[in-house]
Amino acid sequence: MSFPTRSSGIADGYEMVRAAMVDRLRNHYHIADTKVLDVMANLPRHEFVPEALKAQAYKDNALPIAGGQTISQPFIVARMTELLELKGNEKILEIGAGTGYQTAILASLARKVFAIERLPNLAAEAEQRLRTLGFRNVTLKAGDGTVGWDVYHPFDAMLVAAGGPSMPEPLVRQLKVGGRLVIPIGEGQRSQNLIRVTRTAAGYTQENFGPCAFVPLIGKHGWAAE
Repeated sequence: MSFPTRSSGIADGYEMVRAAMVDRLRNHYHIADTKVLDVMANLPRHEFVPEALKAQAYKDNALPIAGGQTISQPFIVARMTELLELKGNEKILEIGAGTGYQTAILASLARKVFAIERLPNLAAEAEQRLRTLGFRNVTLKAGDGTVGWDVYHPFDAMLVAAGGPSMPEPLVRQLKVGGRLVIPIGEGQRSQNLIRVTRTAAGYTQENFGPCAFVPLIGKHGWAAE
């Protein structure tokens, strides 16, 4: 699928660092999904970070954004997306939209994305940014992502970009049988393991893809707000 931004194919001054980021994802981190790599090779990550950090947009680390949140390291974005094994016709629920970067990647690879961001100012800015870049298959709202978005379920896939203490039951319930949910889970707020859940007729199965570190998943079925 092609990236819909009006600037697609136009030189923006970041071509070399963006290409280096994708080479690192492919050769160092062994991201193998060519569709994910192609989208990240064209998506202007610098448009999703604060103005003062644009020069760091393609570096191999997470970056701070408003509200004490972060835009995830490119590797973890690619890895979580790859684990969803998207084919192109999915309806996806994303929890923790942030500035909209992960949202844009999902929207480039799937039919429809429903995204929830807890912080209203981030949600409003992400929605405007995605529209400016040409995305029309995203519906975004501010709210508690741990309760999911029941009116639009079942979802083919889900991605949670914040770390929770346990698996939020509403998310599993809203996942289609055969669907996949990728979420960081950990007993503490500072570190988690990246978990892929696959919904089955009898419940769900879990796979552990190793340690990671995300901001806390705040909400009714996550951590309590401080």
